Amino acid sequence: MTAATITRRYTGNPAGVAALIRPAEVHRDVYTDPEIFELEMRHLFANTWVWVGHDSQCPRPGDYITTQIGSQPVLMVRHSDGQIHVLHNRCPHKGTKIAIDAAGNTGKFFRCPYHAWSFRTDGCLLAIPLRKGYEGTGLEGSEAAQGLKPVGAVHNYRGFVFARLAPRGIGFEDYFGAALSSLDNMVDRSPEGRLEVAGPPLRYLHRCNWKMLVENQTDTCHPMVAHESSAGTAVRIWESMEKPPGMPKPMAMEVIAPFASPYEFFETMGIRVWPNGHGHTGVHRSIHSDYSAVPGYWEAMVAAHGEDRARAILGENRHNTVYFPNCMIKGPIQLLRLFKPLAADRTLVESWIFRLVGAPDMLLERTAMYNRLINAPTSMVGHDDLEMYERAQEGLMSDGLQWVNVQRLLSEDEAEDVEAVENGTTERQMRNQFAAWRKFMLMSMEQGQ
Repeated sequence: MTAATITRRYTGNPAGVAALIRPAEVHRDVYTDPEIFELEMRHLFANTWVWVGHDSQCPRPGDYITTQIGSQPVLMVRHSDGQIHVLHNRCPHKGTKIAIDAAGNTGKFFRCPYHAWSFRTDGCLLAIPLRKGYEGTGLEGSEAAQGLKPVGAVHNYRGFVFARLAPRGIGFEDYFGAALSSLDNMVDRSPEGRLEVAGPPLRYLHRCNWKMLVENQTDTCHPMVAHESSAGTAVRIWESMEKPPGMPKPMAMEVIAPFASPYEFFETMGIRVWPNGHGHTGVHRSIHSDYSAVPGYWEAMVAAHGEDRARAILGENRHNTVYFPNCMIKGPIQLLRLFKPLAADRTLVESWIFRLVGAPDMLLERTAMYNRLINAPTSMVGHDDLEMYERAQEGLMSDGLQWVNVQRLLSEDEAEDVEAVENGTTERQMRNQFAAWRKFMLMSMEQGQ
């Protein structure tokens, strides 16, 4: 469906958008309507802080990556002064994308492949062929003369680069607040306090709305049902095998077995919500709590942090931390998933893994194995979720019902935009995300932007 054929019910109608979110229900249009998707790209992804990349992807001046924020193509580049810049990936002359490779090194400047306009790596216009043709035209006062346009705001937090498209809006610290503690824990797990991206991500196309994937990250009532055929089968086979006395559980089994845990396990793990749509599962323990010790790691952490601090860092085993709108991290396993919206019913999932600098290589081996087993297009577990997402996307086209229920463990006095810890099977984090969705969608809609 093209923009021209979209039925306009919500554009310029902030009250109509707000009415899509109720305390216990969400209207199906939030997942299926192309106009809502278009408005999300224009308003939600402009007003929130979105993860762009990690500075280890651009270690040298001229190094860059390309990605997108919502539907906006952007590039992240390290300038000659060592600073990271995030720029719109569009030549100000004719609109041509400046860079199309996923990553590379552009040297000291970017050169447009269409008319050879060139730009410094901070975006400033450097040179134009036959520049005398613009003498007396007033080019210096034009938008094009400003060079590659930077995004509204950029913040590098311990190597993780976030950006906000809008030039004005909520600040980085105000937006994330205490939720940054999950990123802190992931970075602190390195004896040197640094992470490095370990290779390209696994990419997996999902034929569903991007919010279904974000909701799923804190949905703890589905693993024992949806993953029974994969994780449940693996557990049953392992338990039925004859094993030599004292045989350790293989790394793959340690990774996959917790997905078959019972409801009681997930109820007692706890869920924490934070303002602005952020939250995490695994307050008290998680599926990552019982991995085998890695030889030499504890000793390296004690040497770096001291025994008490090392114990506090490694004792925090949060499961999935959602950074609204479209990012999730797993601190104990050093993994980040980014849910890139392509259309109302198309989402590209990128699963990135990180190396703990100064830690034993076995930790990276476990992280890579987890990513392949759970998140890859060839995974064992990921297909279970994908099947459910696609069934839901198709089912929501039914006219029999209009609303999606998010009522589990809803209390009459539940407040929005606050920090709280609750039963691990609550759907409060989903409600928290949709409260944030409404908040940031309306932020510029109500101003007529």
